[in-house]
Amino acid sequence: MTPAEFERRHAPQWARLEAMLEGAPATAQPTDAGDLPRLYRESCQHLALARDRGYPTHVVARLNALVQRGHQCLYRPRTRFWSQAWHYATVEFPERVRAERTLVLWSALALFGPLLTLMLLVRLVPETVFHTLDAETVSTMERMYAPGNPVIGRERAADTDFMMFGYYIRNNIGISFQVFATGLLPFIGPLFFLVFNGVVIGAVAGHLTEIGSGGTFWPFVSGHGSFELTAIAIAGAAGLKLSRALVAPGRLPRRTALTAAARDAVRIMYGVTAMLLIAAFIEAFWSSSRWLGPEVKYGAAAVLWTAVAYYFLFQGRPRRAPA
Repeated sequence: MTPAEFERRHAPQWARLEAMLEGAPATAQPTDAGDLPRLYRESCQHLALARDRGYPTHVVARLNALVQRGHQCLYRPRTRFWSQAWHYATVEFPERVRAERTLVLWSALALFGPLLTLMLLVRLVPETVFHTLDAETVSTMERMYAPGNPVIGRERAADTDFMMFGYYIRNNIGISFQVFATGLLPFIGPLFFLVFNGVVIGAVAGHLTEIGSGGTFWPFVSGHGSFELTAIAIAGAAGLKLSRALVAPGRLPRRTALTAAARDAVRIMYGVTAMLLIAAFIEAFWSSSRWLGPEVKYGAAAVLWTAVAYYFLFQGRPRRAPA
């Protein structure tokens, strides 16, 4: 076979492989491109033939470059950390949360139902707060959110925003993992801690609003609450997923069902942890600031709540092809 015949016969395959490699992202896998592995192997054979037969330099050079690019695409590490993290944040996490929307709904009801109920009840019957919280906790909350407090929300030895950032991380993640891990106590564990936290938050919110500290409290919590409360509800859904596998494993052995549920639930908790880190950052460096007016904080809170809702409702959904 002459070099011209060789090139004419196989050029369409090379062009197809080139087109596939041009369109392949850096993290493409063999299964992502259909015939990519087959075309790559054939191009390797063609390169060996071209070298063995002493075909022109431009043919060998084209095949050599093509084989190198194919090798990089097929055999590079699966994905780099940041590529994995980006895919998880933009696709996997919201998809997993939507897949568990029934459990998320029950978890949200268990958290926000008692929260709103206690908040209203304390406003109607102020003494109710002392049947829910001890007097020392109530006093501490009053001092933390007193209108004249130089720094909002700080009543601890931590005297800097950075130290409070660490405190909020520990506190928020502790609550969420408590809600999640108690899923091994079928349904009782997650629901108890969701209701408990809803009652406490609702009682505090109602009491502070009742005594006139609402103008300090609500601007403080309105921003980071979008991430923190949503994350707690999702953590509750992850815990309920464990409970469901224990109680109703279906056709699988209970241990197998629990292992599979735990694997999926842990993947959800990665996103919960990220949300709580964001919430802690906002709480420490934004929510507690005195130099920002309530109007600014409320405006930012509206944007954050809208962004969180949009993220879980629409992010990661496949785009519809134009008609």
